[in-house]
Amino acid sequence: MCERDGVKLTNLDQPLFEGATKRDLVDYLDAVADRLVPVLANRPLSVIRILRGQDPFMQKNLPKYTPDWVKRYGMWAETSKRQVSYALCDDRRTLLWFANQRAVEYHPTLMTADVDAGPTHLVLDLDPPAGDDFAHVVKAAVLVRQALAESGLVGTVKTSGSKGVHIFVPLVPGQGFEDVFAATRALAACAERLDPSIATTAYIVEDREGKVYLDSTRAGGNTVAAAYSPRLRPGLPVSFPVAWDDLENVVPADFTVHTALDLLGGKDPWAESMPEPQTLPADLVEEGHTIPIARVVAMHEGKRRARARDRKD
Repeated sequence: MCERDGVKLTNLDQPLFEGATKRDLVDYLDAVADRLVPVLANRPLSVIRILRGQDPFMQKNLPKYTPDWVKRYGMWAETSKRQVSYALCDDRRTLLWFANQRAVEYHPTLMTADVDAGPTHLVLDLDPPAGDDFAHVVKAAVLVRQALAESGLVGTVKTSGSKGVHIFVPLVPGQGFEDVFAATRALAACAERLDPSIATTAYIVEDREGKVYLDSTRAGGNTVAAAYSPRLRPGLPVSFPVAWDDLENVVPADFTVHTALDLLGGKDPWAESMPEPQTLPADLVEEGHTIPIARVVAMHEGKRRARARDRKD
Protein backbone atom coordinates (compact mmCIF):
# COMPACT_ATOMS: atom_id res chain seq x y z
CA MET A 1 0.00 0.00 0.00
CA CYS A 2 1.17 3.54 -0.73
CA GLU A 3 -0.27 7.00 -0.22
CA ARG A 4 -0.65 10.06 -2.45
CA ASP A 5 -2.18 13.36 -1.38
CA GLY A 6 -3.53 11.69 1.74
CA VAL A 7 -5.27 8.89 -0.20
CA LYS A 8 -4.26 5.32 0.61
CA LEU A 9 -3.82 3.33 -2.61
CA THR A 10 -4.24 -0.42 -2.38
CA ASN A 11 -3.75 -3.52 -4.54
CA LEU A 12 -2.12 -1.54 -7.32
CA ASP A 13 -0.75 -4.58 -9.12
CA GLN A 14 -4.12 -6.29 -9.46
CA PRO A 15 -5.39 -6.73 -13.02
CA LEU A 16 -8.00 -4.10 -13.82
CA PHE A 17 -9.16 -4.75 -17.37
CA GLU A 18 -7.75 -6.22 -20.54
CA GLY A 19 -4.21 -4.91 -20.95
CA ALA A 20 -4.08 -2.77 -17.81
CA THR A 21 -3.56 -2.99 -14.05
CA LYS A 22 -4.98 -0.80 -11.32
CA ARG A 23 -1.56 0.87 -11.10
CA ASP A 24 -1.78 1.81 -14.79
CA LEU A 25 -5.10 3.52 -14.09
CA VAL A 26 -3.95 5.33 -10.95
CA ASP A 27 -0.67 6.50 -12.48
CA TYR A 28 -2.40 7.78 -15.61
CA LEU A 29 -5.14 9.65 -13.75
CA ASP A 30 -2.60 11.18 -11.39
CA ALA A 31 -0.47 12.33 -14.32
CA VAL A 32 -3.41 14.01 -16.11
CA ALA A 33 -5.09 15.36 -12.97
CA ASP A 34 -4.13 18.95 -13.82
CA ARG A 35 -5.97 18.55 -17.14
CA LEU A 36 -8.85 16.28 -16.12
CA VAL A 37 -9.90 17.92 -12.85
CA PRO A 38 -10.78 21.26 -14.53
CA VAL A 39 -13.05 19.33 -16.92
CA LEU A 40 -14.80 17.61 -13.99
CA ALA A 41 -14.82 20.41 -11.42
CA ASN A 42 -18.16 21.62 -10.06
CA ARG A 43 -20.11 19.16 -12.22
CA PRO A 44 -22.22 16.30 -10.82
CA LEU A 45 -20.17 13.23 -11.67
CA SER A 46 -21.07 9.67 -12.62
CA VAL A 47 -18.32 7.07 -12.86
CA ILE A 48 -18.07 3.56 -14.23
CA ARG A 49 -16.33 1.20 -11.84
CA ILE A 50 -15.14 -2.35 -12.26
CA LEU A 51 -14.70 -4.43 -9.13
CA ARG A 52 -12.95 -7.79 -9.03
CA GLY A 53 -15.25 -10.58 -10.12
CA GLN A 54 -18.08 -8.23 -11.07
CA ASP A 55 -19.40 -6.66 -14.24
CA PRO A 56 -18.74 -2.93 -14.73
CA PHE A 57 -21.43 -0.65 -13.31
CA MET A 58 -22.22 3.06 -13.35
CA GLN A 59 -22.16 4.78 -9.97
CA LYS A 60 -24.00 8.06 -9.50
CA ASN A 61 -24.92 8.04 -5.83
CA LEU A 62 -21.89 8.22 -3.54
CA PRO A 63 -21.53 5.20 -1.23
CA LYS A 64 -21.87 5.62 2.53
CA TYR A 65 -18.14 5.06 3.09
CA THR A 66 -17.19 8.10 0.97
CA PRO A 67 -14.78 10.36 2.90
CA ASP A 68 -16.26 13.55 4.33
CA TRP A 69 -13.84 15.69 2.32
CA VAL A 70 -15.35 14.60 -1.02
CA LYS A 71 -17.66 17.42 -2.12
CA ARG A 72 -21.26 16.45 -2.83
CA TYR A 73 -24.16 17.80 -4.85
CA GLY A 74 -27.73 16.60 -4.36
CA MET A 75 -29.89 16.28 -7.45
CA TRP A 76 -33.26 14.69 -8.09
CA ALA A 77 -33.10 11.66 -10.41
CA GLU A 78 -36.32 11.42 -12.36
CA THR A 79 -35.67 7.87 -13.55
CA SER A 80 -35.18 6.38 -10.08
CA LYS A 81 -37.45 8.93 -8.36
CA ARG A 82 -34.97 9.75 -5.61
CA GLN A 83 -32.45 12.32 -4.48
CA VAL A 84 -28.95 11.36 -5.62
CA SER A 85 -25.78 12.54 -3.91
CA TYR A 86 -23.31 13.12 -6.73
CA ALA A 87 -19.61 13.78 -6.25
CA LEU A 88 -17.98 17.01 -7.36
CA CYS A 89 -14.45 16.03 -8.37
CA ASP A 90 -12.82 19.38 -7.68
CA ASP A 91 -9.28 18.29 -6.82
CA ARG A 92 -6.54 15.71 -7.31
CA ARG A 93 -7.28 14.08 -3.97
CA THR A 94 -10.86 13.25 -4.99
CA LEU A 95 -9.70 11.93 -8.35
CA LEU A 96 -7.18 9.65 -6.64
CA TRP A 97 -9.86 8.40 -4.27
CA PHE A 98 -12.04 7.48 -7.24
CA ALA A 99 -9.09 5.80 -8.95
CA ASN A 100 -8.50 3.67 -5.86
CA GLN A 101 -12.19 2.70 -6.01
CA ARG A 102 -11.44 1.31 -9.50
CA ALA A 103 -13.45 4.06 -11.18
CA VAL A 104 -12.30 3.91 -14.79
CA GLU A 105 -14.69 6.19 -16.69
CA TYR A 106 -15.60 9.77 -15.71
CA HIS A 107 -18.89 11.19 -17.00
CA PRO A 108 -19.66 14.75 -15.83
CA THR A 109 -22.89 16.55 -16.61
CA LEU A 110 -22.98 19.24 -19.29
CA MET A 111 -23.91 21.77 -16.63
CA THR A 112 -22.27 22.87 -13.42
CA ALA A 113 -23.73 22.82 -9.92
CA ASP A 114 -24.93 26.34 -10.76
CA VAL A 115 -27.99 25.01 -12.58
CA ASP A 116 -29.40 28.47 -13.28
CA ALA A 117 -26.45 29.16 -15.59
CA GLY A 118 -27.80 26.54 -18.01
CA PRO A 119 -25.79 24.09 -20.10
CA THR A 120 -22.12 24.91 -20.54
CA HIS A 121 -21.71 23.12 -23.87
CA LEU A 122 -23.68 21.92 -26.85
CA VAL A 123 -22.52 18.40 -27.73
CA LEU A 124 -23.00 16.10 -30.68
CA ASP A 125 -21.99 12.48 -30.16
CA LEU A 126 -21.12 10.69 -33.41
CA ASP A 127 -21.61 6.94 -33.24
CA PRO A 128 -20.66 4.65 -36.16
CA PRO A 129 -22.45 1.40 -36.96
CA ALA A 130 -21.01 -1.81 -35.57
CA GLY A 131 -17.88 -2.93 -37.35
CA ASP A 132 -17.45 0.31 -39.30
CA ASP A 133 -14.08 2.02 -39.61
CA PHE A 134 -13.20 5.39 -38.13
CA ALA A 135 -12.90 7.06 -41.55
CA HIS A 136 -16.69 7.01 -41.79
CA VAL A 137 -16.94 8.90 -38.49
CA VAL A 138 -14.43 11.48 -39.69
CA LYS A 139 -16.57 12.20 -42.76
CA ALA A 140 -19.61 12.70 -40.54
CA ALA A 141 -17.61 14.98 -38.22
CA VAL A 142 -16.69 17.14 -41.20
CA LEU A 143 -20.40 17.49 -41.97
CA VAL A 144 -21.09 18.62 -38.41
CA ARG A 145 -18.25 21.13 -38.60
CA GLN A 146 -19.75 22.51 -41.81
CA ALA A 147 -23.20 22.71 -40.22
CA LEU A 148 -21.71 24.63 -37.30
CA ALA A 149 -19.94 27.03 -39.63
CA GLU A 150 -23.15 27.72 -41.54
CA SER A 151 -24.69 28.84 -38.24
CA GLY A 152 -21.67 30.93 -37.30
CA LEU A 153 -20.53 28.49 -34.61
CA VAL A 154 -17.18 26.86 -33.89
CA GLY A 155 -16.58 23.57 -32.10
CA THR A 156 -13.73 21.36 -31.04
CA VAL A 157 -13.47 17.59 -31.28
CA LYS A 158 -12.16 14.61 -29.34
CA THR A 159 -12.31 10.88 -29.73
CA SER A 160 -14.96 9.33 -27.52
CA GLY A 161 -12.49 6.69 -26.38
CA SER A 162 -14.80 4.11 -27.92
CA LYS A 163 -15.69 4.11 -31.64
CA GLY A 164 -16.78 7.67 -32.35
CA VAL A 165 -16.13 11.32 -31.61
CA HIS A 166 -17.63 14.08 -29.48
CA ILE A 167 -17.97 17.61 -30.85
CA PHE A 168 -18.25 20.36 -28.23
CA VAL A 169 -19.42 23.95 -28.62
CA PRO A 170 -18.94 26.09 -25.47
CA LEU A 171 -21.92 28.26 -24.60
CA VAL A 172 -22.42 31.70 -23.11
CA PRO A 173 -24.14 31.17 -19.73
CA GLY A 174 -27.88 31.64 -19.37
CA GLN A 175 -29.14 29.81 -22.46
CA GLY A 176 -32.05 27.56 -21.56
CA PHE A 177 -31.90 23.78 -21.50
CA GLU A 178 -34.74 23.34 -23.99
CA ASP A 179 -33.20 25.87 -26.39
CA VAL A 180 -29.85 24.07 -26.29
CA PHE A 181 -31.58 20.74 -26.89
CA ALA A 182 -33.42 22.30 -29.83
CA ALA A 183 -30.28 23.79 -31.37
CA THR A 184 -28.53 20.43 -31.06
CA ARG A 185 -31.35 18.74 -32.98
CA ALA A 186 -31.23 21.43 -35.66
CA LEU A 187 -27.47 21.08 -36.14
CA ALA A 188 -27.75 17.30 -36.42
CA ALA A 189 -30.52 17.67 -38.99
CA CYS A 190 -28.45 20.18 -40.96
CA ALA A 191 -25.43 17.86 -41.02
CA GLU A 192 -27.64 14.99 -42.16
CA ARG A 193 -29.03 17.10 -45.02
CA LEU A 194 -25.51 17.94 -46.19
CA ASP A 195 -24.89 14.27 -47.02
CA PRO A 196 -27.60 11.77 -46.02
CA SER A 197 -25.52 8.93 -47.44
CA ILE A 198 -23.04 9.36 -44.56
CA ALA A 199 -24.96 10.63 -41.53
CA THR A 200 -28.34 9.98 -39.97
CA THR A 201 -30.42 11.27 -37.07
CA ALA A 202 -32.47 8.04 -36.88
CA TYR A 203 -32.73 7.08 -33.22
CA ILE A 204 -33.80 3.49 -33.91
CA VAL A 205 -30.72 1.43 -34.78
CA GLU A 206 -32.51 -0.60 -37.46
CA ASP A 207 -33.34 2.62 -39.32
CA ARG A 208 -29.75 3.88 -39.58
CA GLU A 209 -28.86 1.79 -42.64
CA GLY A 210 -25.15 1.58 -41.87
CA LYS A 211 -24.70 5.34 -41.44
CA VAL A 212 -23.05 7.32 -38.65
CA TYR A 213 -25.60 8.30 -36.00
CA LEU A 214 -25.62 11.97 -34.99
CA ASP A 215 -26.79 11.76 -31.39
CA SER A 216 -28.41 15.05 -30.42
CA THR A 217 -29.83 13.88 -27.09
CA ARG A 218 -27.03 15.10 -24.82
CA ALA A 219 -27.49 18.42 -23.03
CA GLY A 220 -27.62 19.89 -19.56
CA GLY A 221 -28.06 17.18 -16.96
CA ASN A 222 -27.02 14.48 -19.40
CA THR A 223 -23.46 13.23 -19.22
CA VAL A 224 -20.66 12.52 -21.65
CA ALA A 225 -17.26 10.92 -21.14
CA ALA A 226 -14.83 13.66 -20.17
CA ALA A 227 -11.79 14.59 -22.20
CA TYR A 228 -8.85 12.49 -20.93
CA SER A 229 -11.18 9.95 -19.28
CA PRO A 230 -10.20 6.30 -19.77
CA ARG A 231 -12.84 3.99 -21.23
CA LEU A 232 -13.55 0.38 -20.33
CA ARG A 233 -12.31 -1.12 -23.56
CA PRO A 234 -9.39 -3.47 -24.25
CA GLY A 235 -6.13 -1.62 -23.63
CA LEU A 236 -7.93 1.16 -21.72
CA PRO A 237 -8.22 3.81 -24.46
CA VAL A 238 -8.90 7.40 -23.42
CA SER A 239 -11.10 10.14 -24.81
CA PHE A 240 -8.50 12.34 -26.46
CA PRO A 241 -8.59 15.82 -28.06
CA VAL A 242 -7.64 15.89 -31.73
CA ALA A 243 -7.08 18.88 -33.99
CA TRP A 244 -9.59 19.02 -36.84
CA ASP A 245 -6.80 18.80 -39.41
CA ASP A 246 -5.41 15.66 -37.75
CA LEU A 247 -8.68 13.80 -37.37
CA GLU A 248 -8.33 11.75 -40.55
CA ASN A 249 -4.85 10.59 -39.51
CA VAL A 250 -5.78 8.93 -36.21
CA VAL A 251 -7.94 6.15 -34.81
CA PRO A 252 -9.32 5.97 -31.25
CA ALA A 253 -6.99 3.08 -30.35
CA ASP A 254 -3.99 5.41 -30.76
CA PHE A 255 -4.81 6.98 -27.39
CA THR A 256 -4.58 4.78 -24.30
CA VAL A 257 -3.48 5.09 -20.69
CA HIS A 258 -0.12 3.78 -21.93
CA THR A 259 0.38 6.23 -24.82
CA ALA A 260 -1.58 9.39 -24.01
CA LEU A 261 0.98 11.06 -21.75
CA ASP A 262 3.73 10.97 -24.36
CA LEU A 263 1.32 12.27 -26.99
CA LEU A 264 0.29 15.15 -24.73
CA GLY A 265 3.88 16.30 -24.41
CA GLY A 266 3.10 18.48 -21.42
CA LYS A 267 0.27 20.32 -23.19
CA ASP A 268 -3.48 20.51 -22.56
CA PRO A 269 -4.98 20.34 -26.07
CA TRP A 270 -8.57 20.23 -24.81
CA ALA A 271 -8.29 23.55 -22.99
CA GLU A 272 -6.12 25.03 -25.74
CA SER A 273 -8.51 24.08 -28.56
CA MET A 274 -11.73 25.12 -26.81
CA PRO A 275 -13.26 28.17 -28.54
CA GLU A 276 -14.71 31.12 -26.67
CA PRO A 277 -18.29 30.64 -25.36
CA GLN A 278 -20.92 31.32 -28.01
CA THR A 279 -24.56 32.35 -28.22
CA LEU A 280 -26.82 30.07 -30.25
CA PRO A 281 -28.45 31.80 -33.23
CA ALA A 282 -32.17 32.42 -32.74
CA ASP A 283 -33.09 30.89 -36.10
CA LEU A 284 -31.21 27.68 -35.24
CA VAL A 285 -33.05 27.40 -31.93
CA GLU A 286 -36.36 28.14 -33.64
CA GLU A 287 -35.78 25.42 -36.24
CA GLY A 288 -34.84 22.94 -33.55
CA HIS A 289 -38.10 23.49 -31.70
CA THR A 290 -39.93 22.26 -34.81
CA ILE A 291 -38.00 18.97 -34.79
CA PRO A 292 -39.53 16.22 -32.63
CA ILE A 293 -37.45 14.81 -29.77
CA ALA A 294 -35.80 11.62 -31.05
CA ARG A 295 -36.50 9.46 -28.01
CA VAL A 296 -40.18 10.36 -28.00
CA VAL A 297 -40.53 9.65 -31.72
CA ALA A 298 -38.71 6.33 -31.30
CA MET A 299 -40.94 5.32 -28.40
CA HIS A 300 -44.13 5.93 -30.38
CA GLU A 301 -42.69 4.27 -33.47
CA GLY A 302 -41.66 1.24 -31.43
CA LYS A 303 -45.19 0.88 -30.10
CA ARG A 304 -46.62 1.26 -33.60
CA ARG A 305 -44.34 -1.47 -34.96
CA ALA A 306 -45.17 -3.75 -32.04
CA ARG A 307 -48.89 -3.35 -32.74
CA ALA A 308 -48.27 -4.10 -36.42
CA ARG A 309 -46.41 -7.30 -35.53
CA ASP A 310 -49.19 -8.35 -33.18
CA ARG A 311 -51.76 -7.90 -35.93
CA LYS A 312 -49.71 -10.09 -38.27
CA ASP A 313 -49.51 -12.81 -35.63
